Formats: sequence, structure tokens, C-alpha cells
Amino acid sequence: MDSMPDAILQCILSRITNARDVSSCNCVSKRWKDSTPYIRTLYFPRSSFETPSSSSEGADNIIKRMVSRVVKLEELIVYSPFSPDGLASWLSLAGQTLLQLELRMDNLADNRGFHESPSKLDYIGAAKNLESLKLWGVLMVRSPKWDVFPNLKNLEIIGVRLEDPVLSVVLRSCPVLTRLLLLGCEGVRSVSIELPCLEECKLDFYGMGNSSLTLTSPQIESLEVQGCSWIRVPETKHLRNLSISNSAGRVYMVDFGNLSALEYLCMRGIQWCWDAICKMLRLASKVKHLYMKVEFTGDYDALQPFPEIDFVDFFNSHQKLQKFDIHGAMFAALCQKNSLKHVDSGFGIPFLEEVVITVRSPLNAEQKMSTLESLLKYGKNLRRMVIKILEMKSCHSSADDFFDEICRFRYMNHNIVRIE
Repeated sequence: MDSMPDAILQCILSRITNARDVSSCNCVSKRWKDSTPYIRTLYFPRSSFETPSSSSEGADNIIKRMVSRVVKLEELIVYSPFSPDGLASWLSLAGQTLLQLELRMDNLADNRGFHESPSKLDYIGAAKNLESLKLWGVLMVRSPKWDVFPNLKNLEIIGVRLEDPVLSVVLRSCPVLTRLLLLGCEGVRSVSIELPCLEECKLDFYGMGNSSLTLTSPQIESLEVQGCSWIRVPETKHLRNLSISNSAGRVYMVDFGNLSALEYLCMRGIQWCWDAICKMLRLASKVKHLYMKVEFTGDYDALQPFPEIDFVDFFNSHQKLQKFDIHGAMFAALCQKNSLKHVDSGFGIPFLEEVVITVRSPLNAEQKMSTLESLLKYGKNLRRMVIKILEMKSCHSSADDFFDEICRFRYMNHNIVRIE
């Protein structure tokens, strides 16, 4: 190492990110210590200051001292506890060069956040050149005092309590976002997002599942929404991946534009209104991968089973389907006695390669076996069928008989069919 040129040594040491490792390098020699200011990233794990030696100086001061030694800090990750004043002091030193900032705020249950002024969130505004901002455990009781982040492309907030007006202010401060993740959001009822450059969006609203969303982003390519009852996305010509789920409430209404580019559609939840299901299936006629795990339908509190879905009509309407994940209610709807009555001799499922079926009940066993056989018969390119037996509860011998039939079906088609 002594014969190594300074430039090479600086290049190697600049790739060290963990704060403890950086401190250790400073103790090796003066030459090593003189090289560590060229690091680009500083990472302070949760346990950074749990040793007795670090408690005497204080976490805020140690982080400030290390940040001050770096010539051009581009990424700062702090999972250890810190104070608002500490954050302000770090960003006053490195705010102009920081491109990525990740902070574990840990103030969701801290009522002092109501009275802090300026707050931790306010001080983040000093890092005006950020390209990526990630926050964990955030209490947003009032709008942060941010101007505009002109270069911020990625915003991730995981675990946050806020209200609709605060979220609007935050998003207005990030006009060029291309990626937005809001996970575990509590307190949001009605969200309107207008971001012209947004390409990827993942929203998870915590609560009763009755939130509403309006998204206007003409460049959107991937959208995941959890916890909304009303969803409106008018501009969707670039949308390729779409996931809608509601584990706590009911999906009442979906309103999407043209979904001709859609390749993957996931629909999950306890209850969807039948009109919403039909509309999504109709709009997603060119989808290649369809995942359906909706347990019940019904427009009101009463949970209703799916009505009959014609097997032939369904696959004629989704001719590009390559992979089909089908659970419970949807599989039962395809297995009604009239579903396979009128099958044209030229009917086929041309591109279907993989089917994953979850079976939860032995009811209508004969029709279900007929549907499994039809998938194999008409799916000429089918290479894999997985049948998942999930919590099949029945004291009657019909459950054993049905399982025997499935095992026999698997034995006859062992090169394609697998049971889990």
C-alpha cells in the first residue's frame, strides 16, 4: 500500500461508505486520513453511536465533524437518531453538493413535532440540488418550508402521517419527479397528483380503504395503488404495469384512459364492485400477465360471489394473455356449468404459457375439472400449470374425491401440471 500512488489510494478509499469504516481508515496513517475526504457517500447505521466512546461527544457533533471533512459529499444516509439542529448543521456544510439524502426521521409518535419550528423537514430544503430524497417514519402535521427542488427525480416516504393539503405542498415542491413512492400513508382521504414527468408511482394508503386518487401524469409507465376506493387516471397511453388492491375497503370506481400499452394487470382485494371488475378487464384486453385475487363482488356491504364468466368469451377478449394467476372467485366464475357449452372448433388460447390456479373449495368439482382440462386442451403453448390447494375446508368426502381427481389430472399431465 505504501508504494501505491495517492490517486489510486484515494479512488479505493472513496468507495468506503460506512461511517465506522471511514473512522477506522483515519486511524491507519496520515496518508490514509488525507485520502478519506474524497469519499462520496457517508452511511450512519442505526447502531452507529451505541458504544460508550461515541456517547461523550454526541451523535450530531460526530456526524458534523465527518461531513465537514469531506470535500464533495454526494450521498448522506442517516439511520441513527439526530436532532433538528444537528441536521441543519450538516446540510449547511454539504447541502450544495448533496445529490441523495436518506433519513430515518422516527418522529411519527413524537408530539414535539407539532411545536418544532423550524422542524427537521424544514431544514431539508437547504439541500436544493437533491436528485433523490428518502424519508422513513415522518410526521407531517404542517407543510414543510420548502422552495422548489429543481432536480429531484426520486421521492420515497415510508411510514408517514399527514393530511391532503400537506401532501399537495410537498408534491408541488418536486415538479420534475419521475419516481414517487408513498408507503404506509395515514390520514390521506383525497389525493390529486399532477406531475408531468412521473413514470413510476407506488401509493399505499393506510386506514379504512376509502381514499380517492386522481393522477394526471402523461408519462406514467408503472402504477401501484393500495387502499383506494375511487381511482381516476385519464392519461395512460404509456402505462405498462398496473396494480390495484384494497385490503381494508371496497373498490367502487376505476376510470382509466387507453390501456393499449398495458402488459401487466394485478387486481386484488376483498371486494370489488362488479362494474369496476368488468371495466378493468375490458380496458386490459391486450394484457400479457393478469393476476386476479378478488374474493367477492357486490355494490354494498353484502359480499356476493362472482357471476358466471364465459370461458370462451373471456379468452377471446384477452388473446395476448401469456400468464394467468387466478384465485378463488374468478376461477369459480369460469367454472360455471354453461361456461363451456358453446366452444367453436377453431377456438384456441394462442399465447398462454403459464397458469397459476388457487383452489379453495371442492364445490362444483366436476365443472372445475372441466375448466382445468379445457385450459390444457385449448392452450396449445401451455408449458406450466400450477394448482395451489389453499385452506380447503370441508368435512365431506367430496374434498378428498376432488383432490384425488386433481392428483390424477396431474399424473396424466405431469410434464406440465404441478400441485402445491
